[in-house]
Amino acid sequence: MPISAAPTVVDPPLTVLGPDHVMALPPMAAVQALSDALSSGVDPERDGVRSRLETPHGQLLQMPAASQDYAGTKILTLTPGNTSRGRPGIQGVYVLFAGDTQQPAAVIDGAALTRIRTPAVSAFGLRLLGHRTIPRIVVFGAGVQAWEHIRVFHAVFGLQKVAVAARNPGAAAGLATKATEELGLEASSHGLAEAEALVGGADVTVCCTASPSPLFSGRSVRPGATVVATGSHQSGNRELDRELMARARICVESANTALAEAGEVIDAVAHGELNPQNLITLARLQQNGPPAPSTSRPAVFKTTGMPWQDLAIAAAIHRLWLSGNGSPALPPAEPN
Repeated sequence: MPISAAPTVVDPPLTVLGPDHVMALPPMAAVQALSDALSSGVDPERDGVRSRLETPHGQLLQMPAASQDYAGTKILTLTPGNTSRGRPGIQGVYVLFAGDTQQPAAVIDGAALTRIRTPAVSAFGLRLLGHRTIPRIVVFGAGVQAWEHIRVFHAVFGLQKVAVAARNPGAAAGLATKATEELGLEASSHGLAEAEALVGGADVTVCCTASPSPLFSGRSVRPGATVVATGSHQSGNRELDRELMARARICVESANTALAEAGEVIDAVAHGELNPQNLITLARLQQNGPPAPSTSRPAVFKTTGMPWQDLAIAAAIHRLWLSGNGSPALPPAEPN
């Protein structure tokens, strides 16, 4: 009797998901994907390690992660010289593998994924810290991430008013105009000379800059306010000063990652201003709920971006595409 041949398995074709597919994921769905990842048992302290390779023109970064249903890695290039060429300084792809066979499932635009992941992490952290509505914020920076934080906070927290502070007055004014025209927000633009006054009156301040040194004095942050710092993921860079890190309750994505990559945390620990045992992690907040509000101390949420977050959101983008709801809207047909 002839032996039957093993059935031929045909994997679905590899899907390429561009920026429009990525941005089709609603902001709240991105935040929920992060929450679901932690609830499913993802341990940020055992996340994949971000590798960094110096290249002749910049850096090559890789960020691998795995979950029960997906594995993947983000591969990015950082090219400082691209700014003068009119090209993006950060470019890359996310390679997603699916199922227990780990077959290649999708290649996703990496820069667009980072655009949505970073503000989703900020929003997720703020929700875990107890914020549900945030009517107004101060944003430092006028680039892509400043805009994405405004857009995501408008969708998630009902943001109504934003003050944009940046070194470049024209860029700050342009972003404020965009927030008004595209989102209907009450927006104003400011220089860094106004930083102390802006922060002193803010309930929530968001830092989205590449500044290697603190943007404002920590003493200007009032008790009960929250500051989110997203711009640095290298040990030598700090958007926040040592005084604020000493005064505040510090929330981080992962203690291990913060102590290795978050310049503000590394500096404060090295100078004896912060006990690493007092770091509050997202996983702890997810498990125990938000801390009791403090009338004596501000809060800081310091992020660097982690591989598990990229994977959670990449998987959500892929699932949305599989459902048929993640395709870019087609332009209207031309009349005959």
